[in-house]
Amino acid sequence: MVDADVLIVGGGLAGLCCARRLCGAGVTCRVLEASDAVGGRARTDRMDGFLLDRGFQVLLTAYPEAQQTLDYGALDLHPFEPGALVRCGGKFQRLVDPWRRPRHLLATAFSSVGTLGDKLRIAGLRRHVGRLTLEELYEQPEQTTAERLRDEGFSTRIIERFFQPFLGGVFLDRDLETSSRLFAFVFRMFASGDAVLPSQGMGAIAQQLAERLPPGTVCTNSVVARLEKHGVRLADGRQLSGKAIVVATESPAAASLLGEPQPPAGRSVTCLYFAAERPPMDEPILVLNGEGLGIVNNLCVPSLVGSTYAPPGAALVSATVLGIPAIDGHHLESSVRQQLQEWFGNQVQTWRHLRTYHIPFALPTQSPPALSPVAKPSRRRDGIWLCGDYLDTASIQGAMVSGRRAAEEILSAQARA
Repeated sequence: MVDADVLIVGGGLAGLCCARRLCGAGVTCRVLEASDAVGGRARTDRMDGFLLDRGFQVLLTAYPEAQQTLDYGALDLHPFEPGALVRCGGKFQRLVDPWRRPRHLLATAFSSVGTLGDKLRIAGLRRHVGRLTLEELYEQPEQTTAERLRDEGFSTRIIERFFQPFLGGVFLDRDLETSSRLFAFVFRMFASGDAVLPSQGMGAIAQQLAERLPPGTVCTNSVVARLEKHGVRLADGRQLSGKAIVVATESPAAASLLGEPQPPAGRSVTCLYFAAERPPMDEPILVLNGEGLGIVNNLCVPSLVGSTYAPPGAALVSATVLGIPAIDGHHLESSVRQQLQEWFGNQVQTWRHLRTYHIPFALPTQSPPALSPVAKPSRRRDGIWLCGDYLDTASIQGAMVSGRRAAEEILSAQARA
């Protein structure tokens, strides 16, 4: 007798989407999550009335898998203003999508972030990626994002002032060594939908998925120590049996469980949260460091996007530093405050530091040829499957679609048996 038809190791978005598809087909599952809650890298903590996502992240409403899987209405999504305020030359320059915000057309056209030709090239690229299916985007020749931007004719100015901080914040890779296929996909998603935050934080996505599984499916505080022939052994000594096992962890943990070599180091990031009496700006828009000076790459005020991110009478400020700086917490906070004081003035010194998140493995590294092909097989060996964003695009879309793909491969294997 088995404990469940399928044992899923990991309760992040990939594992939960795998369980969702399997349970929907009548297959019993047990999701074994090592920590105290589901979500993996997409979790939200509560502190003093603030919602602190574990690292700045957003949901893109155009993600096809998210559209098919999530109940957007129940998540109560709140959008960012499309575009960004770019800090360069000692002031903020606006760069927005004029198709969606025509009132900012002139401000965008005459900003010094890039040349007029650059902005026309962005429009042309927007049209190009919008005409292609995802399959066609994924079949385009793979190169680095930096190479793709140069081949498109973009100037060094706009690459350094806009693309490096913007895409650097998305990929956690300011050098833009990430695959051009991921760039084309992300560019299309930003152009065709909104970047949003759920009213209860990014962790609400995983919570919604978990709550819609059959009772007893998810088991938290369940650390899998090793895989066995027909099941798993937990760190507390318990054994669970199943007909199939899905390893739905980050790639380093998956390699350890499988006894395989470690993958390339992932992308790391540091996020600092501050409580302010009033927000440093008045609109829900992303702020980018287009000067390349200082350690903050991007900043936003989540409470301007969704008021639930802060208690009444307060604002929440999020500052992102790429990588994990080799300095102690005091010097890190001091360096961030010094840079932000140059941006917003003395009010920064009154902000209260809430928490700093150091995330050593925030995203898998996906430099060429990592996405050749984009979708990777889920089956590892007899009875063992994998899912996770490292098997597709390094994104919420990639995690979710890889989970469903693994489930469908298991269902196909069972049908053939």
